[in-house]
Amino acid sequence: MDHISSTPFGRSLSLAMVAARVKAEHCPSETIVEKWKVLDNLREAKQAVGVSDRALSVLNALLTFHQDTTLALAADLIVYPSNRSLMLRANGMAPATLRRNLAALVHAGLILRRDSPNGKRYARKGQGGAIEQAFGFDLSPLIARAAEFERLAAEARAETKARYLLREEISLLRRDISQTILLGLGEGLPGPWASFWDQFKAFGAMPARNAETDLLTALAADLRVFWREVDKCLSDHLKQENMSTNESHTERHQQNSNSDPSNDSERGYRVEEEGTVTPDPEALRPPVRAFSLSVVLQACPDIAMYTRGGEGIATWRALSEAAAVVRPILGISPSAWAEACEVMGHDNAAITVAAILQRAEAIRSPGAYLRHLTQRARAGQFSLGPVIMALLRAGVPQGARWSKEMGKAGQ
Repeated sequence: MDHISSTPFGRSLSLAMVAARVKAEHCPSETIVEKWKVLDNLREAKQAVGVSDRALSVLNALLTFHQDTTLALAADLIVYPSNRSLMLRANGMAPATLRRNLAALVHAGLILRRDSPNGKRYARKGQGGAIEQAFGFDLSPLIARAAEFERLAAEARAETKARYLLREEISLLRRDISQTILLGLGEGLPGPWASFWDQFKAFGAMPARNAETDLLTALAADLRVFWREVDKCLSDHLKQENMSTNESHTERHQQNSNSDPSNDSERGYRVEEEGTVTPDPEALRPPVRAFSLSVVLQACPDIAMYTRGGEGIATWRALSEAAAVVRPILGISPSAWAEACEVMGHDNAAITVAAILQRAEAIRSPGAYLRHLTQRARAGQFSLGPVIMALLRAGVPQGARWSKEMGKAGQ
């Protein structure tokens, strides 16, 4: 038979089928490719080619019916397995699924149908057992398009690497930005740290793993700009602090060189004109708090609902008053509150009550819990830093996680 059919039996001919046949016919006859390498390239370039994992599983099964490890145009490239044999080698794929994926391979131009007059797949052998004519699936398009598949696979690998690097950079930027902002908030540094935190939260969570490259590129660019702004704010403060330290050192050096005996009085006291010694108010001034009031209110916003007259909390005194209102609501006894104020100080005790209120549903007995934290504070084993950081870091975290952070703070 001189004529070799290229049209499907019982199905319509498409332009994709014709294009695949023409490309295979114009491929140099000496072309040879490794069939498993071609399949590996197709696995990486499947999205660009437009085939699914199931379709490639069927193609893998078809290639197992070709005995050689290479594909050459000079050799016989038509395989003719039955549907039953194909289903077995495709791990028991259902008949309807098998037919659908065979059609997908043909439509994608990966194989050609060489159907017999009745649509059956078989081979006609001549004398000596040599195959004279075969009807089935022609694998020649895999040879003709092997270079294309290799190029598409390289592009897919490059895009995958670019997406990985972008996700890595975004993760590092998010970490640097969040930690720097939390440092500014926790140390009460001058600067728009609360505004920075709101801007950071507006970026949302880490993008999904299947996010498009364009989205990741745009997000990385925005985070780079934001990181430079946040880092500059911290750097400017450190420069200013360094200058202030140098000036203070110079001033102390000048004061130490002064021979005025009044400067030799004991630190914390000053000598009056009459010769009596009284405490120096400047030396006995309370230390600067580790957290500003705005940071505490951002971490524990619920406490603001318990102010007298609904005027909000603008001072530390107002915070202590609100905590005193919340105390009986939480079931904290007057003695527990008084002991906390004595050990921690009024401000820290009020912050602790505000934090307990923020996650009250996670604490079985707020009064007993406050006594427990007070005892740890008395032993120097409790710090409010991890508590405020935990609430700031997660907004309003889940009870179990918050309790874990409180446990860490008390260790």
